[in-house]
Amino acid sequence: MDTLASRYDIAIVGGGHNGLVAACYLAKAGLSVLVLERNPELGGATRSAKAFEGVEAKLSVYSYLISLFPQKIIDDLGLNLELLFRRTASYTPAFENGNFQELLLRNDASDGNRDAFISLTGSDSDYRGYLELIAMQEKVASSVWPSLTEPLLSRKEMRGRLDDDGKKAWQSLVEEPLGVVIEKLISNNLARGLVFTDAKIGVSTHPHDPSLLQNRCFLYHVIGRGKGEWRVPLGGMGALVDELIRVALSTGKVTFATRVKVTSVGSNLKNASLAFEVDGQNLEVDARFVLCNASALELGRLTGKSMEPEIIDEGAGFKVNMLLERLPRLLSKKYSSEEAFAGTFHINEGYEEMEVSHRSSVAREMPASPPGEIYCHTLTDDSILSAELNAKGFHTLTLFGLDMPYRLFEEDNGKARDEALQRYLAGINRFLEEPIEDCLAKDANGKYCIEAMSPVDLEKKIHLPKGNIFHGDLTWPFAEDEEEVGQWGVETEHPNIFLCGSSAKRGGAVSGIPGHNAAKKVLQEIMDGKQ
Repeated sequence: MDTLASRYDIAIVGGGHNGLVAACYLAKAGLSVLVLERNPELGGATRSAKAFEGVEAKLSVYSYLISLFPQKIIDDLGLNLELLFRRTASYTPAFENGNFQELLLRNDASDGNRDAFISLTGSDSDYRGYLELIAMQEKVASSVWPSLTEPLLSRKEMRGRLDDDGKKAWQSLVEEPLGVVIEKLISNNLARGLVFTDAKIGVSTHPHDPSLLQNRCFLYHVIGRGKGEWRVPLGGMGALVDELIRVALSTGKVTFATRVKVTSVGSNLKNASLAFEVDGQNLEVDARFVLCNASALELGRLTGKSMEPEIIDEGAGFKVNMLLERLPRLLSKKYSSEEAFAGTFHINEGYEEMEVSHRSSVAREMPASPPGEIYCHTLTDDSILSAELNAKGFHTLTLFGLDMPYRLFEEDNGKARDEALQRYLAGINRFLEEPIEDCLAKDANGKYCIEAMSPVDLEKKIHLPKGNIFHGDLTWPFAEDEEEVGQWGVETEHPNIFLCGSSAKRGGAVSGIPGHNAAKKVLQEIMDGKQ
């Protein structure tokens, strides 16, 4: 750890990607920045690591794709970050009435996608409905996406930026339960499920949820870059972290300290202070501003006043990382494993099946056939493997499971995790000619290269409250009351303490947006002479 000064312009609690984005912006503006990280490494949920002992494979441990990270941030900070295009958008297999069905969609292949829909459904009606829904998403994104790095607009003003068709899309995607428009435009169970999965990532919800949580989750997953396309970071998610650290250090204005446990944050009108433990010492520094990349719940604990309701929105995601000696063979006679796994491979994600799964999970029962999504990073970017592993044909697989709420793992996390993993592997194997277990590589100790993480594990390892990847309830991407209009969505009750992580409004997913917005808030405060 570098020698610490007694005072900084900005102290940031948490060295995840949002905290690093904020640090870069503020350091480039000439301000001194201290970043305090509890874990041994920077990066939080976006770091890469050699997950399996003695194996030269650097996996994106927690998150794996990028959609919401704006090009504006990449350009502003001068990040050497390359985001790669995926040939396959998605592959969705299923058994309907005992018959094997499948739908493979490619990026930028409209004719082929139309044929795939016709092969599945017997007509192009659902394909036309699918295209109509995508057009609606892009209409709403045209208003929402550019606003995410600006002060908050009111609901009325954001909607007012749209033309008549855009306002109709707004009604379907923002004002009414998402299930209404999906069921209106698409009739096939498999195709409906393919669309609705974007509304369930990491949260517990259903198509007609009156809270509209499904709509909020859906919006964040389909508006990225105005098109909703998810891309692969060359070198893995850690490449983003490495670039942010490089830029921060190049300014000469950023100090990093890891293995630090912040114990309290204090604030008055002109100053803030942080107390923390590091290397067995109790230290304290002062700062003009404190930014919290940890959760709002954690900030409430540090300041001595809870900032969230007593009921914490629990996470519902389950993560599995695998290293394979080879890709498994598919049941499909039409598509290769390389085609199917290059995109998002959906298992047990039919529309009706996900309804059943959701009902089980909220009843505190583990779904018998839990839905999940699989993706092979190495089919798009093999740089995360050594030359030797690439030559042997090794590949990584990441699975993100749905409908696995924290409550299922509270009593006996180890037992429940193992059971959930077996159910996901069984779900994959339904669509393979060989068990995926037969394809797993082994580490230096002869153990299979597979690791699973429940919401309880995510809470323990990267301090996500109840394993919630969004830190809590997802917000709408606009002001929800008059007081918020014109704010940055990072403000707290303290005049010089701001959120800069997923707890901020517009904070979910790998976006860098709350880090950007917190930095803009600080610079605005300084410009206005308030600090």
